[in-house]
This record gives sequence, structure tokens and C-alpha cells, in this order.
Amino acid sequence: MADGGHYHNEHDDRTATQFRGRKSRGFYKGRTYDRSRRDRQRGSHSGSFGGPGPRSRLEDTDGDVTMSDNSQDNSSQHRFKPYGRPFRKGGEGRFDKDRRQGKGGRGGGGSFRGDRSGGGNNGGGRSRSGWYKVTIPHGRKHDKKWLLTALQNICPIPFTPVQYHVDHNRVHFYVDDSSASTALHKCSHKITDSDGYKVEVHVNPSAPPSFLLADLKPEHLEHLKQCMAKRFDGSQQALDLNNIRTDPDLVSQNVEVILNRKSSMEAVIKVIEENIPELTSLNLSNNRIHKLDELSEIVSRVPRLTNLNLSHNELKSDRELDKLKGLKLVELWLNRNPLCDLFKDQASYISAVRQRFPRLLKLDGNDLPPPIGFDVETATTIPPCKGSCFGSDDIKALILRFLQQYYSIYDSGNRQPLLDAYHDGASLSLTTPYSTQNPSRSSLGEYHKDSRNLKRIKDSTIRYRLLKHTRLNVVAFLNELPKTQHDIASFTVDVNTCTNTLLSFTISGVFKEVVVDGKSRESTMAFSRVFITVPAGNTGLCIVNDQLFIRMATTEEIRRAFVAPAPTPSSSPVPTLTAPQQEMLTAFSQKSCMNLEWSQKCLQDNEWDFNRAAQIFTQLKADGKIPDVAFIK
Repeated sequence: MADGGHYHNEHDDRTATQFRGRKSRGFYKGRTYDRSRRDRQRGSHSGSFGGPGPRSRLEDTDGDVTMSDNSQDNSSQHRFKPYGRPFRKGGEGRFDKDRRQGKGGRGGGGSFRGDRSGGGNNGGGRSRSGWYKVTIPHGRKHDKKWLLTALQNICPIPFTPVQYHVDHNRVHFYVDDSSASTALHKCSHKITDSDGYKVEVHVNPSAPPSFLLADLKPEHLEHLKQCMAKRFDGSQQALDLNNIRTDPDLVSQNVEVILNRKSSMEAVIKVIEENIPELTSLNLSNNRIHKLDELSEIVSRVPRLTNLNLSHNELKSDRELDKLKGLKLVELWLNRNPLCDLFKDQASYISAVRQRFPRLLKLDGNDLPPPIGFDVETATTIPPCKGSCFGSDDIKALILRFLQQYYSIYDSGNRQPLLDAYHDGASLSLTTPYSTQNPSRSSLGEYHKDSRNLKRIKDSTIRYRLLKHTRLNVVAFLNELPKTQHDIASFTVDVNTCTNTLLSFTISGVFKEVVVDGKSRESTMAFSRVFITVPAGNTGLCIVNDQLFIRMATTEEIRRAFVAPAPTPSSSPVPTLTAPQQEMLTAFSQKSCMNLEWSQKCLQDNEWDFNRAAQIFTQLKADGKIPDVAFIK
């Protein structure tokens, strides 16, 4: 394992909001621009598609309260640098950093038988819908503008109140950001009103506000079609929906098209599919989109899309891009999304995006190096994995004999005799996969505490302590590990280095833990182990370095594991047999090249029918289902 963010908080340029009329909902933040300047920058809809439009002021309405416009254009301060070192300031940077760190808030078969979320209060629970209801007891007495402004000033995470309403003496609104909900809960009793009382804030997981689920009315859908037609450039097959919510044609008809709502995004995709299915370019910038669940439908419904602009939105994680992986994008805009702040440098940002869109040639307006890959349109099948690789028959016999002896002791319940297998100065390390989840709750918990994963362990002192030195310490450590049963038939061996004085090889396979009563656990684990050995005696090996990696087995590994119990190694594998059976066994062993133990197993499984046993053996060998250990004599 190799040993191995920097966070940027964009300057808070929230402005107070103007409320007008009673139809639209929400409380948006934005930078104020002179209208003529904005028009000059934006230009016509078709002409401005290639890049992100400016961030214009978003005017919203909610009730009949008027709020003054106190916005300040601080664009000259802490300007966003997509690939530079981000700006961090005050508690906001610390909160986001803590939040990111999680604070707070067998191949084969030995048988020869042939065919025979929990909710919770106080902002701590995770809402399945992603929505949270914020309640202010006795909030009716507070002026709405004062209350929301006070909350936004003290809350370290910007939030957008949705569906603000008064119920008796209480005030309610909704947010759809778990980080903001946690931060709002912590704001309780931190605001003092004009009477000297502390303002309470209660946050609870909630179902989405009912109006979000409502489809657009037919007449509204028709207005949307007309608006989209105006914004469509047929010569470029490009559709510009930048900041569509504030489109004058929609605002004048009191039509709300808010693309972070399911109903609006579904309506837009439906119009595209039915009217412009050949669309190749789509601009969705400046629409406060924070999730791509609904937009994922575009993968199958608008398959020719190659240019997508998602800049100036609220996408918080690059994992959201997984929902669009089917798109064959050539150009993508993501700048001015929170996810851009999570990467330590430009290279890691480009790499993360290109993992999802390998054909990408342009990102945020910057040319990318040509992609390296194979443009294969037809389905291809990856060749199956090869079996073990030993290099020579002599090395194969030596390693297989060593492994049979080693694991017969390792699985016996008493690993003390393994002292004879290790050099006096031997070293051993154990590693489990790196995970941000709590490993103690998984089946790997017993191993994780001793894991020397260099991505997780940074302290050099701890790294040294987790490395087991000398054969006494190595075997003492192995004795402390859970008792096991390995599936010998699952073993795959690859020889890495072979000289007269050194033999290094890797062994992989599966095993189960064995509890006190002798029964194995349900969970199957996989392992990979690198042995570095030196000659011992004339035909033996001595381990000088042992690297053990343990993980949970895959579904396919579990399906193929322990198909039939492997024969128990024995110094006298042939019990008393009748003279005809002994003669048949010798002949079968000679013809099959298997040792007496496995030859007898094959004959016994087929009721000492020589021809049937030979037929089954030939079939299983052709399928690669007979382990190498069966041929050690």
C-alpha cells in the first residue's frame, strides 16, 4: 500500500432579497449585477451557450414582506480560483473541514461426483428524503426579514429556506442540506431578539414539501415549451437554460421552473425528449442544482448529448457525477460548484472527472490532454484469469509441498509448530482495506486493529510497532488471530522472484473463521499473502518476510468456495483396502498422475467404477477444477 485536502470556502456574498407578489417561493442568495452589464455578458441565448453565464441576482417572493437590497459586490475579494489554493476564512472553513473529516454533525471443487436511517431529532438524524423541517417556536412575533437574516448571518453553512409559513405561533421552513440542518440546530439559543429572549431553533428530518411533488400545470408546461424554443439554437443543437427561473417570459406568466425540484427537471427532460432528441449541448448553469438524480434520466433519453454545462450550481460531491456516467461527454463545465473545492490540485480534479467521462476533451473551458483508451463500441469479454504460475515443475513441487505443510498446521488450532517455518529475524505485517466507515462493525474487526495500512497509519512509531519482528513475535501474533479453515482448492500461486538463494511468491485464496464449537462462520474472507523465503536444508523453505492482506470475499469467490471439503493431509493417506481396490488405485494414480490420496477420493466418490472415475476426472481436469495439490506425490 502506498502512504497516502485542502478546503476552500468561497467568500460569502449573500445578499438580502426582494420579495414581490405571492407566487414564487424560496430565499435565494446571489451577487448583484447591473442589468445592462449582465445583458452584455450574457448576450443572446444561443450565443452564450459555450460558457457559464454570470451569476445574476435571483429575485424571489414569499408572502408580502419586503426586504431591502443590501448586497455588496465583493467580487474583487477572495475571487474563486478553480485550480489555485482555495481561500479559507474563520469558523466557516473550520466547520466545513470538520464536516469533511466526519466530526460532529475457490475455483473449483474437490468433489468427483460429477452432476450428483434512522431519523431522530436535533438535526442529527438523516432524512431519507434529504429534507429537514426547521421550526422556530414563538417565531410569529419576529419579523420575517430579521429572523432569516439573523439565521443566515450566524449559520456557518449557507442555506435556502423553502416554503416559509406560520402555524399558530410557530414559524416553519424547509432545507434540503444535511450540513445546513446540523448547523441550524447549533444556532439554537444563539440569537437574541429585541426583548432579550433567546430564539429557539428545532430541526427534524422531514418528507419533502408537498408542492415539490406537484407536476407543472398543462398551461405552465406550454409556457415552458415556448421558453425553451426561444432558448434553442437549431444550428448548434444547443439549448441554453442558464438561470431559467428568472426568464422574463416565465416570470410574467407566474410560472416557476426551478430545476432543483423533481417536477421541473422531469418536465424539462420530457420537452427535450419529445421535441429535440438530437440535442448535443445543454446549459444548466445558475440553477442551484444540488443533486443529479432526476437529470440522470437524460442518459437514456438524450443519448447524443456531448456538451453539458453545470457550472454555478450547488453540487457538493463528485459522486453525483456517477449518475451521468453513461453520457459520452466531450465538454463539461463544473466550475463554481462546491465539489470543485474538495480537490487538492488540478490533476486530481481532472482525474476524478475523467473517471466518469473518459472521452472528455474540455473541462471548465480548459483543454485536456487527449484521453488514453480504446474506443470499442461492441461488447468485449475480458479473458479469464490464468491459474498459478510457478516457472518450473521443480519450483511448483517445492512450493506446493511447503503450502500443504504450512496450512495444515495453521488450520490445526495450534500454530506454535510454525516456529520451524520462520527465520530468526523474520518480519510479518497484516493489512486490511482502507475504509472511512467503522471497521469494528464488519467481519474484519478482529484484523483491523492490527492493520498496518499505510494510507491509514501515518505515525512512524505506530507503523514500526505494527510490524512484527523475530519469529517468536511473528508466531505469537499468528496464535492470537482467529482460528481458520482455508479452502486449499481455491489457492492461486504466482512466483515473483526465483534465484539460488531467494524465492518470493504470492498466494491468494479464501478461508472461514472457526469458532470454539468447530463450526465455521457464515462470512467468507479472502486473503493474499506474499512469502519471501530462503532455502532451508535440501528441500525446504524458511520464511524471512510475510505480508498478509485480508478482505471480505466477493460474491463470485463465495459462490465457488468450499464446494467440497479438501482432503485432510495425512502421512498415510491410503487406509486398508482390498487387493483389487489397491491394484485399481495404483493404476488410476499412474494414469491420472494424481497422488494416492486424491486418486482414492476420486474412485470412492464414483463407487470404485474405474471408467466412470476416469471420465469425471478428465472432465474436471479440462475445466481446471482439480487443485494443484492433488498432483503432489
